[in-house]
Amino acid sequence: MTQRKQKISLVLGSGGARGYAHIGVIEELEKAGYEIASICGSSMGALIGALYASGKLEEFKEWTLTLGMFDVVKLLDFSFTGKGILQGDKVFSVIEKIIGDVMIEDLPLPYTAVATDIIKQKEVWIQKGRLLDAVRASIAIPTIFTPKEISGRHLIDGGVLNPLPIAPTMSDATDKTIAVSLNAQIAKKYQIDIPKTEHEKETKIQKIFFEMAQKTERLLSKEPQSAYDHMGMFDIMGRTIDIMQHAVLECKMAGYAPDLTIGIPHNACGFYEFNRAYEMIELGRLITKDQISI
Repeated sequence: MTQRKQKISLVLGSGGARGYAHIGVIEELEKAGYEIASICGSSMGALIGALYASGKLEEFKEWTLTLGMFDVVKLLDFSFTGKGILQGDKVFSVIEKIIGDVMIEDLPLPYTAVATDIIKQKEVWIQKGRLLDAVRASIAIPTIFTPKEISGRHLIDGGVLNPLPIAPTMSDATDKTIAVSLNAQIAKKYQIDIPKTEHEKETKIQKIFFEMAQKTERLLSKEPQSAYDHMGMFDIMGRTIDIMQHAVLECKMAGYAPDLTIGIPHNACGFYEFNRAYEMIELGRLITKDQISI
């Protein structure tokens, strides 16, 4: 007799580039026989969740792993509104081509994207409407992407108020809730073999982003650089967001506890190191294999 698959509610947390680990987590959970019956995400977690729910995760993964340095540069559209460094239209046009014009109500499983209303200072659960709009709102990292307006609300990154949104899944008729935190404190070190081609690509992209950061700082800074010369603007912003999300996460977890938390180390990569997709995907896979075998 075939054993019934365990149905799970999957909660995907925010944490910038570490969110690529969600891909490895999902692949390993499915390999272990779990059925993802509901998905909820904040920021990068909302994006990966949307891709999975629409059946486009593998296509996105392949696109991400083949990005060259010129491809990355072409996706950067600077904003002159003063509300964010990037407009975000170029990268989201690519994501739209992958996902398509899909409504949340038409997805094969319940989906929730969590965002933050910057005016009312409230957490917003987006469970209907255009899928891409929901993702765009949830992933609007403060100072980087401009806010997204939906129904008169100006929405930004869901991780500001809820980096691991477990509450929306509490009423799900599933066997258990599994949450993936991207801000975990983990002492164990994981060895990941990175192909030479990935190393070469990573070095080139790092150089581009370093030069961009330096140019941006010179444009925005009103004072000479100080003893913190080794830290760029993006490093400071990334660390600030990480600190904030870690503090918020502790409070949220006290109120809503999942059946299992899969923790990705907060120092696995920088918040903006989106060039490390391969490494993060593999890390997510390895940690998940460890966690579900306990």
